[in-house]
This record gives sequence, structure tokens and C-alpha cells, in this order.
Amino acid sequence: MKSSGFIVKVNLNTCKACGICVALCPKGVYAENAAKKAIAVKTEACIGCLLCENHCPDFAIEVEALKNE
Repeated sequence: MKSSGFIVKVNLNTCKACGICVALCPKGVYAENAAKKAIAVKTEACIGCLLCENHCPDFAIEVEALKNE
């Protein structure tokens, strides 16, 4: 099955606003909300590199590949 994109989830309850995901994302998927916590604003740009998920110290980010059936 071929991937047709990605779902990006940020758990705002565990995010501690470190900014690592915002800084590391090569496609600018993330921005900061008023509380400086990460929010996924351009999920369609996600390439699934997992830099955000693998470097999040709070395990607040999950990237899931969508599949064509």
C-alpha cells in the first residue's frame, strides 16, 4: 500500500512548549499557540521524516502514515 500523507497529532496536555519540533521540522508543519505550545498548522506538508516525534522530550507528538487501500 502506498502512503498518501500523514496525520500529525500534538498532545497539548503533555507538550511543555520546548519548541524543538518547530525548530526541527523541515517543512514548517508546526507553529506555536499563545501558550507557546506546538500546534500542527500545515499537516498537508508533512513528509513523515519523524524528526518531531523522535526528538520530542515529552512524547507529545505522533505522526501516522495514511494508506491507500
